Amino acid sequence: MNYSRLLLPVVIGLSVMSISSGAIPVDGSSAEAVLLVANKGDRTLGIVDPEAGRQIATVAEDGTTGHEVVASPDGRTAYVPIYGNSGVGKPGTDGRNMVVIDIASRRVVGNVDFGHGVRPHCAVFGPKDGLLYVTTEIDKAISVIDPHTLKIVGSVPTGQAESHMLAIAPDGRRGYTANVGPGTVSVLDMEARKTTAVIPISSQIQRISVSVDGKTAFTSDQAKPELVVIDTSSNKVKVRIPLPAPGYGTAPTPDGHWLVVAVPAANIVAVVDLSTMKVAHTLGVPAAPQETLIRPDGRVAYVSCDASHKVAAIRTSDWTVEKLIDAGPGADGLAWAARK
Repeated sequence: MNYSRLLLPVVIGLSVMSISSGAIPVDGSSAEAVLLVANKGDRTLGIVDPEAGRQIATVAEDGTTGHEVVASPDGRTAYVPIYGNSGVGKPGTDGRNMVVIDIASRRVVGNVDFGHGVRPHCAVFGPKDGLLYVTTEIDKAISVIDPHTLKIVGSVPTGQAESHMLAIAPDGRRGYTANVGPGTVSVLDMEARKTTAVIPISSQIQRISVSVDGKTAFTSDQAKPELVVIDTSSNKVKVRIPLPAPGYGTAPTPDGHWLVVAVPAANIVAVVDLSTMKVAHTLGVPAAPQETLIRPDGRVAYVSCDASHKVAAIRTSDWTVEKLIDAGPGADGLAWAARK
C-alpha cells in the first residue's frame, strides 16, 4: 500500500523550539521534550507538546519535500532529509540535500549536499559510533555523515533499488533496509560498510524495524496482509503473522514485549505479542496510519495518521487511544527530542 497519492509538491517546514530540561519554552508550553512531525502536505515540520497533546509550532522553509526527521541523541539538533516531490518509486524530483536545525535557537544551521539527486529519505543515528546514516535511494546506498562536520565520510551499498527505510541493530554492527520495489531486505555490515545478504520477502514491502534484543527484524508485506519476522542470526524469514490488512510502520516497546504496527488500509493499529508472535490487540485510529514511534519511557506509542492530519497517542498500559493530536496534512515521519 503506497500512500504517495496523498503527497503534493511541498516545501518542508523546519521549525524547532527550546526544550531544555525543566525549562519553559518561549511559547509558554510546559514541554520538557517535544515530538517532531514531518507534515508533508502543508510544507511544515510540526512541533508537538506531547504532554499538552497539541502542535505548538510550525515553520516552513524552502526545500521539497521532507518525509522523515531524526533528532540527535542529545536532543539539540534535528535533521530533515529532503526527498523530493513524489513517493518511492514514483516519477518526480530527486532531492539532494538534508537540512540541519539547531533546536534551541530555532535556526537552520547547516545543510548536507549529497552532490546530485539521491532521494535521501530515512536518517538514523548509529547507536554506538554517533554517526548519522541516511538512505540515499538512487545511489542504492546508505550515506554516512559526521554530524559534527556535516561531511559525508563514507557509504554502505545496499545492492538494491528503493532502499527507503533503515533500521540499525542495538549493537550498531548490523543494519537492515526495506527495499520497497524489489521486495527485499538488505543486511548490512555497518562496520565493514558492505552488504552481507539480501533477503527476498515479497513483490513489495514497506518499512523496517529491529527488536530491542537485535534477534529479529520486522517488515510489512504489501502484497499480502502479513507482518514478516526475520531471524537475524540466519537472515531467513522466521514467521509471517497475519494482519487485518497490509501493515506499514512498526516499532517495538522498550521492554521487548510488544510490536506496534500501523495498518493504513484498515485505519487501525495492531499490537503484536512478541512472545506468541500473534496479534493481541487492535484499535481504531484516524485515517491512514503511517509511522510508529514509542516514547522512550514506553508509556505511549505515537502513530502518525497521514490522511487525517492527526497523531494518535496510544497508552501502552491498556492499549487505548489516550488523545488525538492535531498535526498538519500528510503527517508522516516522527522523532522524539529531549535535551540532555
